[in-house]
Amino acid sequence: MIDLTTTVERAFLIGLDDPSDDRWPVQRSLAELGALAVTAGASVVGSAHQRRPRPDPVWYFGKGRAAELVDEKAATDFNLLIVDDELAPNQQRSLETLLDCKVLDRSALIIDIFARHAKTKEGRLQVELAALEYHLPRLTRMWTHLSRTGGGIGTRGPGESQLETDRRLIREKIKKVKADLADVERHRSTAARNRDRNEVATVALVGYTNAGKSTLLNALADADVYVADMLFATLDPTSRQVLLPNGQRVVMTDTVGFINKLPHDLVDAFRATLEEVQRADLLLEVVDAADPDFVGQQAAVQSVLDELGAGDKPRITVFNKIDRLAVDASSAPGTDQAAFASAITGAGLPELRERIADALRGQMVAVDAVVPYERGELVARARSSGEVEERYEERGVRVSGHLPQGMAAELTAAGRNGRRRSSASG
Repeated sequence: MIDLTTTVERAFLIGLDDPSDDRWPVQRSLAELGALAVTAGASVVGSAHQRRPRPDPVWYFGKGRAAELVDEKAATDFNLLIVDDELAPNQQRSLETLLDCKVLDRSALIIDIFARHAKTKEGRLQVELAALEYHLPRLTRMWTHLSRTGGGIGTRGPGESQLETDRRLIREKIKKVKADLADVERHRSTAARNRDRNEVATVALVGYTNAGKSTLLNALADADVYVADMLFATLDPTSRQVLLPNGQRVVMTDTVGFINKLPHDLVDAFRATLEEVQRADLLLEVVDAADPDFVGQQAAVQSVLDELGAGDKPRITVFNKIDRLAVDASSAPGTDQAAFASAITGAGLPELRERIADALRGQMVAVDAVVPYERGELVARARSSGEVEERYEERGVRVSGHLPQGMAAELTAAGRNGRRRSSASG
């Protein structure tokens, strides 16, 4: 049941138009900020931007333009100002004092959305860590804001000793959350080692938020991963097994979506989860083909991948949502090596599966070994780990084709041992 007593926050958005940077227009950035605000539950009542190369150190906008926000507030009755960049504590304090309302920056807004959507223990821990690290340097501003807006007993300024106590408590909490995340990461590493030991290839879906990664995973794996037409619907990594046309089975993992100006605290907090990207044998970069600014989105994705040390990993770029295009996008500049698909209609998915198999085959080595019949489990593992043919012979099963290096070595060793036993018995 909808709670009709809940007041929807009325958000006004502001951002800067940097004349030296035309890769991501301010109008596009504010539109995305508006979508983030709606995802967080606010109603957007207006926006404004100013053309300047860098923020004012006190007001973010220039002092005169910032003063005009008072008139904007009177005209739109906004009670929340959202700024399209990360604010310094003094900038946030100046704007709150000027406008007498809550002020959030882009980082705080994204952290709030992550907190709403995190479902697993790991996801909640990651968001908590990001929030703690974000708020630690802002404690003084938080106390000032509390004493000014709340008033009353207990809110008239905590003094330096209280601030130091709070800083110490937050640092201790950060230490504990990091320790808890390290435990989760150990479990994840154990699972990854088991996959490596079984020579199961891994494919990670990466891309801008709301590009359709979860829908594509559902289509490829015939799965039911949660899907919603909103930013950051997926925070917790989800893995499914996918069968390729050559019989190979791979583990495909959906990851958190990237976004322009993704806060560093969030990148650091989600580093354990994003290590699935680092471990992957292949990346599927999912691009929203229907988005007019997909080039800028790809640049943002590349920036995060570079920060993770995964910018040069083998990759297939998949232009998704081609069902929304009025023209064929395959002839557009820079798309000659890309795959085109629609996770909704299924168009292009067979070709994509073939592309994935071809890309993984390129990382494998040729093998030709006769495996003794008593090592049937090894043949079964080889069958699902790569692309092989089997032929039954007197001494065992001849397995030939392409396999991951470790699996190929295991088969070769088994064949060599089988020949030795056969020679000894002869």
